[in-house]
Amino acid sequence: MSDSLIHPTAVIESGARIGAGVRIGPFCVVGPRVRLADGVVLKSHVAVAGDTAVGEGTTIFPFASIGEVPQDLKFKGEDVRLEIGARNRIREYVTMNPGTEGGGGVTRIGDDGLFMAGCHVGHDCRLGDRVILVNNASLAGHCHLDDDVIIGGLSGVHQWVRIGRGAMIGAVTMVTADVIPYGLVQGPRGHLDGLNLVGLKRRGASRADIHELREMLDRLGTGSFRDTARHLAQAETGAMVRDVLDFILGPSDRSFLTPKPA
Repeated sequence: MSDSLIHPTAVIESGARIGAGVRIGPFCVVGPRVRLADGVVLKSHVAVAGDTAVGEGTTIFPFASIGEVPQDLKFKGEDVRLEIGARNRIREYVTMNPGTEGGGGVTRIGDDGLFMAGCHVGHDCRLGDRVILVNNASLAGHCHLDDDVIIGGLSGVHQWVRIGRGAMIGAVTMVTADVIPYGLVQGPRGHLDGLNLVGLKRRGASRADIHELREMLDRLGTGSFRDTARHLAQAETGAMVRDVLDFILGPSDRSFLTPKPA
């Protein structure tokens, strides 16, 4: 606890591990199995419970509830945990739940994410780095989001869905199937609406990369995603196209969102 600043109204239960330079504001509650790494900030009225690790430099804003038991009727109190990476910004009223026995027992969140007000990360989710959930976006249990995914405000992601690297989900969208890397999904019942061109350009994708991705997407739209991907995978491709093909051919319990019919 060296160099940490803890408000006198905060409740830090015996057993909690507090790193150097941690700041805990008024009326926060930190449970006995919580680990706060160096430089973590709990603004005020933050509740951190369960077997929860919060990574270095993460800031959690007022009224967030982190690590409380999963919202799953099958949960019977088994030993589960929540792991949050470094430098995340977790805004007001965000909820994040640990894993369940049926999902491997852990919810894991990467580094440098932004979770805006009212977001929910359900049990057994796996999130990569630099993920953004806009206000009131919700992830059901067992969702997997790769690096650089953006989920628009008021959107929902169905349980077990995978969303590939660099994909973007528009606002007020319900995602019920897997989303390919770099894809753009929007609409009340989400459909694949091309590539996330803004995200690709921000990542430094070349004109040739984008052209190759567009050609691949056109070919994927002509038949079964997996059958077409198996055929395309036999040819030499660029790294971004390979990302998409590997994602499609990877294990999944769900189908894929496909382009909206013309």
